[in-house]
Amino acid sequence: MPVYRIRKEDFENELNKSALWAITYGDLMSYLMIFFLLLFSVSIAKTDRSKLRKYEESLIQIQKTFGGEISKEKLQKMEIQKKEENLETKLKEMQEANLNFELQSSEKRVKVILKEAVLFDSGSAELKVQAKKILKDVIDELKKLPNDIIVEGHTDNVPIRGGIYRSNFELSMARAYSVIKFMQDEGIDPKRLSGIGYGEYKPIVDNSTPEGRAKNRRIEISILKVD
Repeated sequence: MPVYRIRKEDFENELNKSALWAITYGDLMSYLMIFFLLLFSVSIAKTDRSKLRKYEESLIQIQKTFGGEISKEKLQKMEIQKKEENLETKLKEMQEANLNFELQSSEKRVKVILKEAVLFDSGSAELKVQAKKILKDVIDELKKLPNDIIVEGHTDNVPIRGGIYRSNFELSMARAYSVIKFMQDEGIDPKRLSGIGYGEYKPIVDNSTPEGRAKNRRIEISILKVD
């Protein structure tokens, strides 16, 4: 009966070949683990845009590491989101320094609320000198972003008597336009700007007190965030 001998080198080569599947399988499991960890991280961070952006940056870094391509649109979006965060930081500093300046932030927009007292005289849509100074500080920050901007005019429910405006509705529209015109004059692309006047029809508090009416007389500037 013949006896077959296997050389040591051949035996080791066969072992190495049979182990190749394990290496590939191990790499696949590693990639899947990273993928699911990222999904989990995003699900936790989706209510916090700054955390979400950091996870997106991590994902991009992983894609680069493994030879993936990053779209130009994705990189531009992340750059804008970073500028949005910087804008909020600057606006918060302005809020702390000015009692007539209020800042609100949500997932969809950053909103600056300015009281009538600092912007206009009663019944007027002409911006005060002080108003232009405050608006210019805001505009200087808005120039750093391409985001769309919506300006809203609001009044209280006290009827207008005399003057060039026949109603609070007209006055609110004229005030919104004054702010938009000033923004355009200061270098904001008019394609980014839109405005509307709501008159007395969107109060934020009750109009039954002088304090409430003063709070309702306002201009709201919304900076829309990128999706």
